Amino acid sequence: MHIDPIEQFQIKNLLPLVNIGGHQIAFTNSAAYMLVIVFLVSALVIGTTARRAVVPGRLQSITEMSYEFMAATLRNATGTEGMKFFPFVFTLFMFILFSNVIGLIPYSFTVTSQLIVTVIFALLVFFIVVIYGFWKNGWRWVMLFVPKGVPVYFLPMIVPIEVLSFLTRPVSHSVRLFANMLAGHITLQVFAAFIIMLAGYGVIGWFGAVLPFFMVVVLFALELLVAVVQAYVFAILTCIYLNDAIHPGH
Repeated sequence: MHIDPIEQFQIKNLLPLVNIGGHQIAFTNSAAYMLVIVFLVSALVIGTTARRAVVPGRLQSITEMSYEFMAATLRNATGTEGMKFFPFVFTLFMFILFSNVIGLIPYSFTVTSQLIVTVIFALLVFFIVVIYGFWKNGWRWVMLFVPKGVPVYFLPMIVPIEVLSFLTRPVSHSVRLFANMLAGHITLQVFAAFIIMLAGYGVIGWFGAVLPFFMVVVLFALELLVAVVQAYVFAILTCIYLNDAIHPGH
């Protein structure tokens, strides 16, 4: 039985919408899952806080803990001035978290395993930092590329390195999330394929499938942890980058 571990990442057209210049624009499975994620996040946040109880239930507790966790993360990274970006950071964190977790469901689609999606998120953060940095600080914002305490004669070498490092942020920011989701899901698919293949050999194959099954269970638990951690990493890096726009040179 042939199982393609890459098949789970293929974008499929569900509903053709319009044809522009010979290129068909369609509603895809990726777009469908994005809508589902938006609906689930909205249902959780709005549904559990519309009628807030003094003694919160499980879902309300999850929402409140997520809210406080990201608020504390942003406040610690940027100070109270950075709280104006809280709706953006919280939305980004929840969307990525739900995308990662939903992608672990068998036969589902992982939105964050698509590089174009993570690149868009990373570029959005990048341009917000640049635009807000210039809007708030003017040309003083370029002091971000001049580290404090560096001797003047080292600046011609240090400044280009700092600029290059800043320009490559979207690359590392996006590829880290994309690569972790892609690699983890492929690994899970490969070991799951071993179980199916070995089970096809009868009783002896069933015994041989025990080890791959154990590995799938362990890897699934690990991937669940990675899904949460990678959502947090993307969010905390966003907070750190926003701090550069608010407090350049600090």
